[in-house]
Amino acid sequence: MSAIAGIIDLPYNEKILHAMEMEMICRGPDGHGLFMGNRSAMMHFRLLTSYDQGGQPVHLHCGKQHYIMVYDGTIYNIDQLRGELAQAGHICQSECPEEVIIRAYIRWKEECAAHFRGNFALAIWEEHTGVLFLARDQLGIKPLFYMQHGDGLLFASEIKTVLTYPGVRAQLDIEGVSQIVLLGPGRVPGSGVFYGIKELEPGCCALFRDGKMQWKRYWKLTDREHTDSFEQTAEKVRRMVTRSIKEQLAADVPVGTFLSGGLDSSIVTAVYAQSYTGAVTTFSLDYEDNSQNFIPGRFQPETDNAYIDLMQSALQTNHHWTVLGAHDLADALEEATVARDLPGMGDVDFSLLAFAKEIRKYVKVALSGECADELFGGYPWFRAPDMGGGTTFPWAQNTALRETFLQPHLRNQTGGAGYVQDLYETAVAACDILPQCNPEERRIKELVNLNMWWFMQTLLDRNDRMCTRCGLDVRAPFCDVEIAEYMYGVPVSFKDYMGREKGLLRYAMEGLLPEQVLYRKKNPYPKTYDPRYADRMRCRLLALLEDDRAALWEVIDPVAVKRLAFDEMTWPWYGQLMKGPQTMAYILQIDYWLRHYKVDFLF
Repeated sequence: MSAIAGIIDLPYNEKILHAMEMEMICRGPDGHGLFMGNRSAMMHFRLLTSYDQGGQPVHLHCGKQHYIMVYDGTIYNIDQLRGELAQAGHICQSECPEEVIIRAYIRWKEECAAHFRGNFALAIWEEHTGVLFLARDQLGIKPLFYMQHGDGLLFASEIKTVLTYPGVRAQLDIEGVSQIVLLGPGRVPGSGVFYGIKELEPGCCALFRDGKMQWKRYWKLTDREHTDSFEQTAEKVRRMVTRSIKEQLAADVPVGTFLSGGLDSSIVTAVYAQSYTGAVTTFSLDYEDNSQNFIPGRFQPETDNAYIDLMQSALQTNHHWTVLGAHDLADALEEATVARDLPGMGDVDFSLLAFAKEIRKYVKVALSGECADELFGGYPWFRAPDMGGGTTFPWAQNTALRETFLQPHLRNQTGGAGYVQDLYETAVAACDILPQCNPEERRIKELVNLNMWWFMQTLLDRNDRMCTRCGLDVRAPFCDVEIAEYMYGVPVSFKDYMGREKGLLRYAMEGLLPEQVLYRKKNPYPKTYDPRYADRMRCRLLALLEDDRAALWEVIDPVAVKRLAFDEMTWPWYGQLMKGPQTMAYILQIDYWLRHYKVDFLF
């Protein structure tokens, strides 16, 4: 885990660099490096976790050519790439993986990113030509934001670092308002929501030269005919998932796992336990008085504790519980907003931030089961006609409600339902789907694309920002490009084997987990049902309503906010978990975000 940043063709001094560095240190508290050239400066902060995180920026001289690189992440096929480069006459002089990456760029230029398998955000500066190359991994695991400022460019792992540069202001235009209210906490791919700030999209790279940015997509999810039998498919899935977990266990520091008692985190933990001679360190989350307060529902049918205990007993892990109270969640609202740089998922964010702080007391690296649902079809909207029917984003089917939260004079400017519908239809039209697919298969593949490029990105943002805020490197082995490519072509009849969500994954992992866990019904990330938390959010919201001068009322209609404080929501604001208390928290986050970043309005 690292933080990277750079200033290209813009003036800088020690004060400017120091301000940027102060916003980066959480992601990389164990070491830092700095390059200062005539036309550029590049910074790197790192968390020491594994063999492939040496000192950066890395320099490579090839005759009169001088390359400088900073990067965040891990590329798992480095040895293969080293061999391919050697055959082409590019001999690496060290064992440093960073040298392989730079030489891959020299060999393949902007096509190099397509050769990398892993998670990465990188920047390579050609000192001799004044060209900057940026690239981001295929699935968007590592973040990379940028802003063209004057004739120059700023880039960084997080938005807050870009905002420190003199003259860069936190601004919000109508497009940003539309995203915050009509899409949030999701956002449009490639957008940083703040005016002028963009994010390099997953699977994309870019060249910045002579004041101009040119980007291209080097990878996309491509459909292909699936010719493997069910048994062959299951065997490949087991092999790929196991391979990815073992790869991501590589570290020179102790590694733990999240253990929710669900299928995905249990698979990760069990594979780890098979390859480790000691007791695996595992971590679980619960809430005060949850057994009394829990209310089963459509999306969260049961609690996790019994299954966690079952897995802990079966694997004899060194287990740690974190139990959060209503005050823990409420107290994390502001920090979680700053960590994400945007309003987020309410207590779904707050709890992960508090949880990560506890985990960091024991380990620097942890593995989670994140992203299995997107690739293997675990979410309810993959099989619920009222959610995945094909008219809008299935995790946010409440545009009419969201519109009521906009100030009346902004509703027509944002475009409302038409704005969301246009984004949805554009996203669906971009899907690569074989023409012979039947309607059911076509719809599932549309949903896979929508989930990967929209919903999964929100969860990856959450995973990255909440955990890196604490100096914790959380890895998601299911978020693997080879798994994604293979699973995209697998027919739905295989994925839903035995009529179960993620039936293929369950079958592929038979013998690894206790039967009760292996065939347990999907349960999402746990949220609190504590009425004290809802009361805290309601009290804060009502207090805010007394402040007529709050910046929030430039965007949000207080009439809708008052209604939210007292009315029960029938449908989540976003995903499966964001109902009344979480939506109140989201509105409070918008207010704090506007104040903390001193956001100027461009409307």
